[in-house]
Amino acid sequence: MSSLSPQVDVTIIGVSYNSARLLPDFVASLPAATADLGSYEIVIVDNASSDDSVRIAHELAPGVTVIALPNNIGYAGAINAGVAAAKPSRAIMVLNDDIRLQRRSIVPLLEALDEPGVGITVPVLLDPAGRLLKSLRREPSVSRVFGEAILGGERSGRFEKLGEVIQDQGAYERRTGAAWASGSAWLISRQCWDAVGPWDESYFLYAEDIDYALRSRDAGYSLLLVPEAKATHLVGPSHRDSRLWSMSVWNRYRMFRRRHGAMRSGAFRLGLILNELIRALMGRRIHRAGLAALLMESRRPLEVRCLFSE
Repeated sequence: MSSLSPQVDVTIIGVSYNSARLLPDFVASLPAATADLGSYEIVIVDNASSDDSVRIAHELAPGVTVIALPNNIGYAGAINAGVAAAKPSRAIMVLNDDIRLQRRSIVPLLEALDEPGVGITVPVLLDPAGRLLKSLRREPSVSRVFGEAILGGERSGRFEKLGEVIQDQGAYERRTGAAWASGSAWLISRQCWDAVGPWDESYFLYAEDIDYALRSRDAGYSLLLVPEAKATHLVGPSHRDSRLWSMSVWNRYRMFRRRHGAMRSGAFRLGLILNELIRALMGRRIHRAGLAALLMESRRPLEVRCLFSE
């Protein structure tokens, strides 16, 4: 695809999974989000939903390409399938189905990709009540995983060496670079995509955004928050679902281990274990599941045990 001239400015990839409830508002938000955008293509990739997601997608958006995958291949796999089926474009917009882009939000993201070295742009994320979701992240490290375990994410994030989440309010009011950001709403330049390649499907769900952002940085492309662009994130169930949480925790460890040596990776895992243990002792059920995923092979999420037997 990289050898072909772009046919549209932006390819919008929406990933759905049992999203019958979410898709109507998702599709309805796109006309305003694409206001003033020269040309675009919308591709909805469904990960083998068991509800009416595919039918609803076809009915709501007759001009949209809908890809119904025969199996659930995960978030990264769906993104890759959507890009493979799309027309050549200047940039690729990756969206969760629970994202609601605000009016004219894609144009500033696209314009910011013209800044030297920028390969990924992200909007400011808000919750349904309009409150800021702090979505910018520093690179995972041993000091940060222990800082978050002991101090908590909010307090540790005030210190660069001790927290991964960037807590400074001002960082979300100006154009700010970060190691990575929530992968629920990204615009990726074609040059970055061609240099980095597809998303890593081995993660299935969670940590694929960390992996892609860090690989982009390795290839010379940075990630930039663009405050002129805003989106509402309805926020998924990972903080309530034990299986999803354990998958998230385990994949964070796997991602770190792939980039670092045994000693540092072991220390990182200990930090994750400490975090889950402290919060499990406070009675938080999802953290008991996270702790089990880190400690016991048989208790890791089924998707992790089946797909990631390393």
